[in-house]
Amino acid sequence: MEEYMKVGITSAATVVLNVTSLVGMRDELTPEIFNWAFNNPKIIVVGFIHACLFDDIVSHKFEQERGHSTSAVECYIRECGVSEEEACNELKKQVDNVWKDINNEMIFSETSKFVPMPVLTRVLNLTRGTEFMYIAGDGYTHVGKSTKDGIDSLLIDPISISTSGN
Repeated sequence: MEEYMKVGITSAATVVLNVTSLVGMRDELTPEIFNWAFNNPKIIVVGFIHACLFDDIVSHKFEQERGHSTSAVECYIRECGVSEEEACNELKKQVDNVWKDINNEMIFSETSKFVPMPVLTRVLNLTRGTEFMYIAGDGYTHVGKSTKDGIDSLLIDPISISTSGN
């Protein structure tokens, strides 16, 4: 599992995706922020863990049928000698625990003292997006009603927020 996750963080586009999401932030985006983001800070690493494990939990059967590489589920089964269900349950606990790490990074850590909140919020929102894509199954690979409805409610029929007090 450790090797699988280590390879995953270096091969996934996690850091690039997070840095790309920061482009256009002007005032908050300094060379120090770029350096911070490119050095695998904990909040970005745990966001990757969330995405990787959540994806593997919901898609490992389909990926096996397609002959794709090993997932975290298979690694955990082999390493710990547990059933598929037990592996998925344990990995789901790890996915859930990511939120504790993210909250800590945003509120209590040294990171929160020097990284502007809008930057941390971008990283948080990428993890929220992952949660949305996988909460009802693999909404990334198999876009279904749940994914379409969620995107529609966000972009097509958004909730109107009025500041006029009406």
